Amino acid sequence: MNISRGDSISPFYAMEVKKEANKLQAAGHEIFHMELGEPGGPPPLSVLRSAQNALGSSDPNIFGYTEALGSPSLRKRIAQYYSNTDSNEIESDRVIVTTGSSSAFTLGLLAAFQSGARIGLTEPGYPAYRNIVQALGMTVVPIATEPGQRYQPTTELLDTVGKLDGLVIASPANPTGTMLDKSLLASLVNWSQDRGVRLISDEVYHGITYEADAVSLAKLDRQAIVINSFSKYFCMPGWRLGWMIVPPELIRPVELLAQNLFISPPALAQHAALEVFGCIKELDDRVATYAKNRLILLDSLPLAGFDKLAPPDGAFYIFADVQSLTDDSASFCKQMLHETGVAVTPGTDFDSKRGKRFLRFSIAGPTKTIEKAAKRLISWRS
Repeated sequence: MNISRGDSISPFYAMEVKKEANKLQAAGHEIFHMELGEPGGPPPLSVLRSAQNALGSSDPNIFGYTEALGSPSLRKRIAQYYSNTDSNEIESDRVIVTTGSSSAFTLGLLAAFQSGARIGLTEPGYPAYRNIVQALGMTVVPIATEPGQRYQPTTELLDTVGKLDGLVIASPANPTGTMLDKSLLASLVNWSQDRGVRLISDEVYHGITYEADAVSLAKLDRQAIVINSFSKYFCMPGWRLGWMIVPPELIRPVELLAQNLFISPPALAQHAALEVFGCIKELDDRVATYAKNRLILLDSLPLAGFDKLAPPDGAFYIFADVQSLTDDSASFCKQMLHETGVAVTPGTDFDSKRGKRFLRFSIAGPTKTIEKAAKRLISWRS
């Protein structure tokens, strides 16, 4: 039998590193996990208690399907969250709850674009963007960003890549952690509106910032597709719950797609997620730990020879240019894992052409893990 598309999708190398690290750990080696982009702890206790209480309930709404667009109560609560955090008034019917942000991305692309549409993706960038666009029969238009642009798109750069139907932006970005401020976002909105390009904004790391708050594109562009998740700031990655904000004309197309592709988001996760909005202080304390870890690595990595770092304004990563150390980051990561126990992700996940010269360090683990890993790397490179 023929395989249509799956064989053309690239591996997610972070998961390959995770698999190798787990083998070493099972064999008794001390491993410092800095390879995956997930929070360094469980959801808030009240979220867990809500789920536990629900499991003992006889309420059929806890165990059955919800509406395809998500439970009305959660959609309203998400809209309220925008109003509370930055006075951004969003109609709740434009809020669509999804099975993780990945399904939001899939639904948004299918609803807004035809097969063959040209979708601009900045590099370095999250690899699933590229793979989902390709799997849906659309055309990836890679946009190579540079350190001088803080690895973010500019209107001048976009003018060089030809016609686009859509453009994905991320702020804070994975893997670099860099952000777009309000003026830069506004310039991208003006550029896209002048050319009929729809923006898709990945905002899954909103809430995890260190110098300034992130600005939601939902406040600047009503035609944009804005995607967020309960996986990062809200510390619920395994619950597979996200959301999107769409223009009014895309609500029904997304609903029809969601009915057929996903039926509905998980009901128990939606029920528990209602509690997480009352846990902002606890979640901000978690971000404070990331901030501490960030400073440890910003001080320590240059001492280990990793001295060309992207400015991590947000998210929980540090992206390092290691071309002075290696021309094969995947092999370098493997050697580093075996010789130091420090597991990080090669840049080949994030940049199809230049990835061999980069590494990504996650700072989301316990501070003691970050401190020990930093000492191992300094000792290894000295």
